[in-house]
Amino acid sequence: MTTKNFALIGAAGYIAPRHMRAIKDLGHNLAVAYDINDSVGIIDSISPQSEFFTEFERFYDYAHRLKRNPATALDYVSICTPNYLHHPQITAGLRLGCDVICEKPLVPTPELLDDLALVERETGKRVFNILQLRHHDAILGLREKVAAAPRDTKFDVELTYITSRGKWYMESWKGDPRKSFGVATNIGVHFYDMLHFVFGKLQDNAVHYSGEMKAAGYLEYERARVRWFLSIDANDLPDDVKGRKTTYRSIDISGEELEFSEGFTELHKVSYEEILAGRGYGLDDARHCIETVNVIRTAQVVTPRDGQGHPVLARLCA
Repeated sequence: MTTKNFALIGAAGYIAPRHMRAIKDLGHNLAVAYDINDSVGIIDSISPQSEFFTEFERFYDYAHRLKRNPATALDYVSICTPNYLHHPQITAGLRLGCDVICEKPLVPTPELLDDLALVERETGKRVFNILQLRHHDAILGLREKVAAAPRDTKFDVELTYITSRGKWYMESWKGDPRKSFGVATNIGVHFYDMLHFVFGKLQDNAVHYSGEMKAAGYLEYERARVRWFLSIDANDLPDDVKGRKTTYRSIDISGEELEFSEGFTELHKVSYEEILAGRGYGLDDARHCIETVNVIRTAQVVTPRDGQGHPVLARLCA
């Protein structure tokens, strides 16, 4: 195995340690990391030898100088920053001569995705998206079940995801729709990708509720009718969950609950393995979920047609 050299942009974020561990556990080298914040003590336990910068200009200059020696030149740039920074940082990584691995969502609009494709052609390098739910055993099993069902079968799906957040959330970039692109994009994009991965092409997309802390709507795919609800408001947790857990995740498929609350810790490592083996998910794979969230973010709220509204709407709209 040839050791690859990585740079990491966004080293102080919540998800960055999963990227650091994947790089280390697979036997590769995190050569340099960057973040505007210096609270990155986690690096000491994973990759203490990595160079670190808090100014992008110094990071970028150092990365360029590494190119002078083939042994130190960067192979990959991994990006774990706020959503609104992804596009310029992806293009910066490509223009360094690196393939780029980026967290969700790659970009907010199909137009910016087209621009990334242009920069890929200009540089000869590629962009890979972390779409980790595609590697989850429960999701892969569901996909096989759907594929094995009669072709005229259309499943009825109810998706509920509540991940309660404290007051800090709305004061951070995540609470600013100019930076996070709204709650449905920020916490929902992986689910929309999973739904497409399992149930096929999207046929209908309607939004029934849209607010700072929650959203709801209806998606119809080739093989499923999906009523969905997403929230960061602890008040939306079911009564039997409140006080015990801060997150509630439920996917009901024609009356059968899909259990996938576990099995997430290794999915970044699997994602990296697949990318390094030439089987990573690129721009075309990410296009569907980006188109989906772009519509959800810009659509007018409409009244649900019969049977299309998530049950929680009765309370929200009372």
